[in-house]
Amino acid sequence: MAGQLGFFLLVIVLFIALISLARSARVVAQFEKGLVMRLGRYRATAGSGLTFLVPVIEDMIKVDMRERVINVEPQKVITKDNVSVTVDAVIYYRISDPVKATFEVQNFGYAATTLAQTNLRNLIGDKSLDETLTARDLINQNLRNVLDEATNTWGVKVTRVEVQKIDPPADITEAMSRQMKAERDKRAAILEAEGVKQAQILQAEGVRQSEILKAEGDAQARITRATAEARAIEMVSNAAEAFFKERAEVSKRLDVLNNVLANQTKFIVPAGSDLVNVLGLDDKSVVPVKRA
Repeated sequence: MAGQLGFFLLVIVLFIALISLARSARVVAQFEKGLVMRLGRYRATAGSGLTFLVPVIEDMIKVDMRERVINVEPQKVITKDNVSVTVDAVIYYRISDPVKATFEVQNFGYAATTLAQTNLRNLIGDKSLDETLTARDLINQNLRNVLDEATNTWGVKVTRVEVQKIDPPADITEAMSRQMKAERDKRAAILEAEGVKQAQILQAEGVRQSEILKAEGDAQARITRATAEARAIEMVSNAAEAFFKERAEVSKRLDVLNNVLANQTKFIVPAGSDLVNVLGLDDKSVVPVKRA
């Protein structure tokens, strides 16, 4: 009886030990950090994997280290030129120090949202409506710097802030739409006029180039014709010079004979001489001269 009681107590002790061991085991995921708490006080930070705690006196708080996003609800903000605009934003952040993020701030989401709304009012209140609409990137950068500096003591890193919309009142939106339409119409008219101008310039340039080419062609044609005519004149001149030179020489000899034989009625002309042909005599009219 005593042995059975001892065995039963041993089983109970082993069962309690197994339950305590199971309850003391903690599995930390890859994207988490485990804060080990001993009797309500922070003791250590456990990485991903299996971690065993001291039963009853130790516990663990798991902190998600992934990047998160907070939506800043839309709010009405007055610009520098007294225009009411509706603005909202989103905040992207991640925990850099899990201990500070757990113990230094109670509700980071609410604190960051309130801080973002306050700074949005300050940033947009220092700008006119036109500056607000065109300086969205600057607003994002300034808001991120302010939030990052304020949340640094909370162990949180603000990675970026995006202002999603900046909506002016309906009447101002309509006026801006008309202004943009007028500006687009103006640009279209300018572009159309510029196109017509360029077309006229190109057309005039084409006509000018055509006239230049035509004039150059006519000039080249005249030069070619003049060169051909000059060559023809030169050839005729050379032929005439060759033809009339011989006749001039014969005429000159006749003048000499005429002066020498002016007072004589008879003259002797050698047979076969060129003078026979020049005088129009035939072989029958010429008396042969006998040599001694």
